[in-house]
This record gives sequence, C-alpha cells and structure tokens, in this order.
Amino acid sequence: MSIWDDRILELLSDEGPQTPSKLAQEDHIHVGASNISRRLSKLADHDLVDPLGNGVYQITRKGRIYLVGGLDAESGEMVIDIEGEGLRPLDWTKIYVDEVRDLFR
Repeated sequence: MSIWDDRILELLSDEGPQTPSKLAQEDHIHVGASNISRRLSKLADHDLVDPLGNGVYQITRKGRIYLVGGLDAESGEMVIDIEGEGLRPLDWTKIYVDEVRDLFR
C-alpha cells in the first residue's frame, strides 16, 4: 500500500465510483492517470476496489474496512476478529452509511 492507495480509497469512499482520469484531477493526488490506473488494478487484485467497466472503479466493503483500520494491509488479514481489537460500532456505522449512500448515487 502506498500513500496514493489510501488517498484513492478515501476519494472513492467519499465521492463514489470514479475513473483514473477523474481521480488524477483531484487536488490531493499528485500522480497521473496511468499511475492511478496501475494502483487501481493492484487494489482490485486485493478486493479493495471493484472495476465497474469503462475504467470506472468503486470501493468495496473490504476497502472501507481497510480505511477504518480493520484490515492489516501487510498481510491482507482482517483484524476485526482479533481479541481485544476490532472495529468500533461507530466504524461499522460509517461503513453501512457509506454503502447506503452509494446506492442512491
């Protein structure tokens, strides 16, 4: 995972499905569309984003769990079942609200 991966996932979570060229226009991302496209392919390989076709990607539930700290990026393992750790109810609420919001976009 790179800083760009985190920013890409954050934007997909906040703004909804996007193309690499649209993401490249964002102020917080300082790399080109081709680099973003490569990163999106890698994120898709790890089920953090889903390709919707025509170069459009959306964040997955696993991607949202990563953003709130429920996924170990190094191992790819969920940490929500580890005793003493896991997602707080507020984190789950954010995930569910974001998913419902995406249904109405």
